[in-house]
Amino acid sequence: MRTNRFLPALTLLLALWPLAAASSDRPGSSDHPAIGRYKGSEIVNYHGAKFDELRLPLGPIKGSGSKPQYTKTLELEGTRVRIGYRNPEGRSTLEVFRNYEQELAAGDFEVLFSCKNEACGGRAFNNNAVPYVDGFGDNYRDQRYLAAKLVRPEGELYVSVYVCWNNSGDPKRVRAHTWLEVLEVAAMESGQVEVDADAMLQGIEQEGSVALYGITFDFNQARIRPASEPTLDEVARLLEENSSLRLHVVGHTDDVGGLESNLDLSRRRARAVVKALTARGVASSRLKPHGLAFLAPVASNRSEEGRAKNRRVVLLEQRAAGR
Repeated sequence: MRTNRFLPALTLLLALWPLAAASSDRPGSSDHPAIGRYKGSEIVNYHGAKFDELRLPLGPIKGSGSKPQYTKTLELEGTRVRIGYRNPEGRSTLEVFRNYEQELAAGDFEVLFSCKNEACGGRAFNNNAVPYVDGFGDNYRDQRYLAAKLVRPEGELYVSVYVCWNNSGDPKRVRAHTWLEVLEVAAMESGQVEVDADAMLQGIEQEGSVALYGITFDFNQARIRPASEPTLDEVARLLEENSSLRLHVVGHTDDVGGLESNLDLSRRRARAVVKALTARGVASSRLKPHGLAFLAPVASNRSEEGRAKNRRVVLLEQRAAGR
């Protein structure tokens, strides 16, 4: 992220320093390359995953007890990094938060939601937005939060910044703390189990259809990812070697989002597959695209594992009436 582009009113604040590691950082941790740290902070918590899910709060939380509910969230998946910082002594939550806020603005991020203190939902927001570790949990009387988005050619980048005042435990830790969530939208590396033309034909002959997980798309888009090329080549080979075979190409999604938007997405994805196959020499008359959204699940959409199974392209044999 770019630095030194703060508004004049913030020139007395400490800037964010990208990749400014401290000797006291948790071993194996590092700053996210797109987001700097507040100068003088140290990493006290860190976790990175190449493919994970994130529920990004985009509204306050309502209710209390064991089941409070966010008024609005965004379900995301991709490369996720979580970083917890203990900020330097003597710096307020406002000062730390304003630095992140203005630095994100300078980096062309769009703020999706922002709140503070009770407007976020008080204790319930604190207990749900951050884990109960390293000075973050149950510190909600001075809390500030924002969620932001950056649109990039290589994929969308989402960031949430949560700053709270730790007023419990070791007196040496009584100071502002920052929790960052960074998610780079990306498709899971699926297609790890290869399905060749022979296996596809066997599935169609025995089951009437075959589900393909090697054809993947950009998040919420109909753009086919480059890793799908080998699977598309095998589908083309299947059709080339079986000249009488005609297929329904059916797109399926998970249940994230509304029915109408997912129906549209699944249809556009099916058409994209047909287009990719015709570009490989398959006659368009042998292919019919369809979209079923999340109306034919093969697993529960309650978990990421289940949602991943439901996101698929199915090849279904076209059979003439009476056959």
